[in-house]
Amino acid sequence: MSKEVWIWAEQRLGKLLPVSFELLGKGYELSQNLEGKLSAVLVGSEVRKLAYELMDYGCEKIYLTEDPRLSLYQGDFYTDLLSRLLDESRPEIVLWGATTTGTELSARVAAKLRIGLTAHCIDLYIEHTDGKPRLVQIVPGWSGNLAVKIVSRTTPQMATVKPGLMTKAPQRKVKGEVIPIAVDVKEKDLKAETIEIVEEEPEEMSLEEAEVVVSGGWGLNALGGFAPVEEIAAILGGVVAGTRPAFDKGWIPESRLIGISGKIVSPKLFISLGASGATQYTTGFARSQVILAVDQNPKAPIFEIADIGIVGNLQTILPLLIKELKGEV
Repeated sequence: MSKEVWIWAEQRLGKLLPVSFELLGKGYELSQNLEGKLSAVLVGSEVRKLAYELMDYGCEKIYLTEDPRLSLYQGDFYTDLLSRLLDESRPEIVLWGATTTGTELSARVAAKLRIGLTAHCIDLYIEHTDGKPRLVQIVPGWSGNLAVKIVSRTTPQMATVKPGLMTKAPQRKVKGEVIPIAVDVKEKDLKAETIEIVEEEPEEMSLEEAEVVVSGGWGLNALGGFAPVEEIAAILGGVVAGTRPAFDKGWIPESRLIGISGKIVSPKLFISLGASGATQYTTGFARSQVILAVDQNPKAPIFEIADIGIVGNLQTILPLLIKELKGEV
């Protein structure tokens, strides 16, 4: 077993996904605490140039597999390949981006190797347990404003991280090593073959790019829906978002869901209206520059992270807030 920290360097159409750079940042931090090396697994067709890009961000080893048949994600083959690599090399830690591909692949590899996998981590750090350094994996609790600490007893210790949650790695160029992994892709290895990836049409203004995000929760039910949220967002030139209960109610599409099961954002201004502030929700915007929260419960967890908190009934507060924003007061 090595003290290497591996990241799954996910690429699409010959370009590393942003979450790969975020994993490099956290992976480097963990490898330094372990006094080990930061490594990556890179799979695709004609992607060797990306290995050198990984070196620019501190990656000392890149396990590289190239084949024209692997230009797109192939579930069965990728699972067998990653399982074999992990079983042979036994790195200490493996980090995956919680993308569609990363979520599926990490789960399949964990099942094949019969090892643990912690999903949707919001923090990761090294802590000594019984004299051994172990990866502490923090996930949101599913009851109230809780965060759960998980320590895996299997190795490699594996975790997925939501894109946008970690800070992108700064450039720290190293002279790394590319380790080619020879493969022979056969038809039987591609039982279900990916033949095309269709990208969704981009929204007029994505949540991740917006400077102002106005988000509503279940408290908007007392006002009959999301009209005040939409009006405030329009005044400020921002975008509308919401909580899981707001999505379940049909007030927002899934693409506007904020939190660990939705989008992670860090706008200049985040306004939360009528949401108590469960960890699953607040994780989605904790890195915002300024957080304004409105809720009628003075003990709501949302006020623990808000820069500006307004306690009061939404039916009273929101009309006044809208008038103030319009300059009518």
